[in-house]
Amino acid sequence: MPLTSFIRAMPKVELHVHLEGSIRPETLLKLARRHDVALPANTVEGLRQWYTFTDFPHFVDIYVTMSRCLKTPDDIELITREFLIGQAEQNIVHSEVTYTAYTLYQLHRLPFDDQLAAINRARAWAAAELNTTMTLTIDIAREVSPDDGLISADWAIRGLGNGVTGFGLGGNEVGNPPEKHKPAFDRARAAGLASLPHAGETVGPESIWGALNSLKAERIGHGVRCLEDPKLIDELRARQIPLEVCPTSNVCLKVAPSLAEHPLPKLLEAGLYVTLNSDDPPMFNTTLTDEWLAATEAFGWGLDVIEKLSLNAVRATLLPADEKAKLEKRFEAETQIGLK
Repeated sequence: MPLTSFIRAMPKVELHVHLEGSIRPETLLKLARRHDVALPANTVEGLRQWYTFTDFPHFVDIYVTMSRCLKTPDDIELITREFLIGQAEQNIVHSEVTYTAYTLYQLHRLPFDDQLAAINRARAWAAAELNTTMTLTIDIAREVSPDDGLISADWAIRGLGNGVTGFGLGGNEVGNPPEKHKPAFDRARAAGLASLPHAGETVGPESIWGALNSLKAERIGHGVRCLEDPKLIDELRARQIPLEVCPTSNVCLKVAPSLAEHPLPKLLEAGLYVTLNSDDPPMFNTTLTDEWLAATEAFGWGLDVIEKLSLNAVRATLLPADEKAKLEKRFEAETQIGLK
């Protein structure tokens, strides 16, 4: 079987993808018209051009504008269903999805319980109809106050056992160190949520150190700038902290100058625990399958690297041990098929 065909067909797990960032341009236009929200463009192609980011703050501005179009639980259920359809079409069997519930509360006073119920309706439908599963990481936009971060922690705790498994930290790293939200992470972790902050994307190693030391991170979103600190590389390698690497996102947001110059091969050479992810697929004109295809071509990967990174993703999930074991066996069996 050709490697490209195998990549398209193989089962996949995704650990770093944002629900709000999964909105397709067609859907965004429909939601904007439904709620009379002005967008900078009124065509799908115009929105794709709008998605051409100049820097991370520009990306955040676009993200907030998209969130203004999500005003009701029905809107949230719609985008979740569409997201899960897209995942199932790629044979993504499990996704651990980041969602910033506080943004819609802040913009529209939409109660968290209503937001979660809408997502869970879509989750249940997808599990039954599409055979793809999803769990949620409720995250804080780092720009909010520590007190507002605690509100998100309380919400995430309320969702434990009802689809929520992780607690995250997103937004602009510049001027917003991880330590700012230590109280929220302490509370979330004490309740049993996994600590899954973004770090080392637009700020260097100090952000990753803060995520490890103050937030007790179990996985790191992005983390690619760890290569700037040899001691940090040693720490991440020794502890095998999974890095949720998103190459196309890094190129679009100018974290890396190009895919060919992306640090992913160096992360692997350093013995770090790497997973491959799409981040905000339509916003970067990518999918998880596209990430696999592009990385395989750019870095000359063979089936051995593909199998390693696929299994890395399975083993880094927050699924129960028995479900992980089943997925591992399935992925290993699929790799044997790919060898034929």
